[in-house]
Amino acid sequence: MSAKKKKASPKKKASAKKASAKKTSVKKASAKKASAKKKPTDVVLQEIRAFGLAYPGAHTKSPWPGHLDLAVNDKTFAYLSIEGQPFGISCKLPQSHVAALMLPFTKPAGYGLGKSGWISATFDDEPPPIEMLKEWIEESYRAQAPKKLVAALDAQRSGKR
Repeated sequence: MSAKKKKASPKKKASAKKASAKKTSVKKASAKKASAKKKPTDVVLQEIRAFGLAYPGAHTKSPWPGHLDLAVNDKTFAYLSIEGQPFGISCKLPQSHVAALMLPFTKPAGYGLGKSGWISATFDDEPPPIEMLKEWIEESYRAQAPKKLVAALDAQRSGKR
């Protein structure tokens, strides 16, 4: 008996073509991402992200491409750009947003968030004021985190448990 080769149906051929095209586009996207130029502010971004992730219950969240944000209980407390892009941050500053908006690199956050005390800051290649940004992360975390986690943070800092 001789084995007969089965011909692929037109549906299967189309499906295989789609899968091949998808693999190619994924490869191109990863190559493009890998070739993205490093920005001088990438180190600051990594430091700020690590600082924010040290808070109780903090985790990253990526609601849309081009962001890897900081969140607590799935509530974002800092919108951050990603490596290779100009450094950008948006935080909720209920106490200090008026003062923050006096700085030349800030503006009210878009999508109506500015009305609730959210501010956005963008730094192209100039070094951002890291200590100030850490203070913003702290204020924003406290505004977004559940009271229980804020209490845990305060207890941790005072040495109590």
